[in-house]
Amino acid sequence: MANSRNTQRLRRHRRVRSKVSGTAERPRLNVFRSLSQIYAQVIDDSSGVTLVAASTLQDSLKSKLKGLNKTEQAKLVGEAIAKAAKEKGIKQVVFDRGGYRFHGRVRALAEAARKAGLEF
Repeated sequence: MANSRNTQRLRRHRRVRSKVSGTAERPRLNVFRSLSQIYAQVIDDSSGVTLVAASTLQDSLKSKLKGLNKTEQAKLVGEAIAKAAKEKGIKQVVFDRGGYRFHGRVRALAEAARKAGLEF
């Protein structure tokens, strides 16, 4: 039986996570995308704590998302995560694409976060 796409993604994600880890000085920016939503978290892996999170389900973003396509929504989430991280004093992160290709929504989120001031 062939592996499902998600099983393959999880294998890629585990392989990347063996090398990518967030610290208190440079936490990990994790991206998860479902068919309809996109989520981003800034995580300190040394203490196992999510420092900042943003997604298309946030009330503060929901009103802005009406009529936008998924890539444009990902850009708004990228800007929101960068703004929230800067408020917490986080300037540098390690980008974790979650086993997804750096393409489309994942790329849009990353570029928007970079443009809003996060360094990675």
